[in-house]
Amino acid sequence: MIQRDELAQYLAEFLRVNEFDDLGPNGLQVYGRSQISKIVTGVSASVELFEQALRRNADAVIVHHGIIWNFERPLYRGGYKKRVKLLLENELNLFAYHLPLDAHEQVGNNAVIARVLGLVNLQPFGQYKGSFIGFHGELPQRLPAQDVFQRIKDQINPDALIFPFGAKEIKKVGIISGGAQKEVQQAVGQELDLFLTGEVSEHIFHYVKEEGIHFVAAGHYATERFGIQALGEHLQKQFAVTVEYVDIPNPV
Repeated sequence: MIQRDELAQYLAEFLRVNEFDDLGPNGLQVYGRSQISKIVTGVSASVELFEQALRRNADAVIVHHGIIWNFERPLYRGGYKKRVKLLLENELNLFAYHLPLDAHEQVGNNAVIARVLGLVNLQPFGQYKGSFIGFHGELPQRLPAQDVFQRIKDQINPDALIFPFGAKEIKKVGIISGGAQKEVQQAVGQELDLFLTGEVSEHIFHYVKEEGIHFVAAGHYATERFGIQALGEHLQKQFAVTVEYVDIPNPV
């Protein structure tokens, strides 16, 4: 068991939340019971995730995408009201970590994906509001592009959307999970062979074709499952708590 405030303080320091100019508050977004022995983790806050957490007798939920964002001020109705009601009525803590869980060199989405894909010589990559949120690295040896694409499909998402407009062989790869399609410009600037993110906009097709770089949109959800699972595994080792990841697939 761990005290709620102790966990909040530990995560603030471990994930270095004060280093990021984020789109919402990182940390404890909804206060619940003061003692925590069971944690459920998931990618995105939702009614379904909270109901799953309650069925598993969780004291806290930790997510990548929380319920408070600077760009939206939802009314307390519909699904948003139900989310808040489930948390408050059941004294369920909600922690959320956005950019800090993308950028962390140990449990961050991008560092974990890089290791899964077998990259070495990792370096911070992808500046956003003054902070690096991704990583770039190298394959131990140049590989045929089709082999790398297949590795991405096998390890991340079989439905990954691939724009194969780069060299026949791949060595240097940049990764920024989620909706970082515009940051492909930074990958071009650093002469990377492939840029991997979650989503893609229509104009990116022409841009990467003209610049001659491979682009992969492997899914916002699919690329952001890695960090929250790694964080849960870390917390279970660090403290006397039980952590369970709940997968609620999202095709986006």
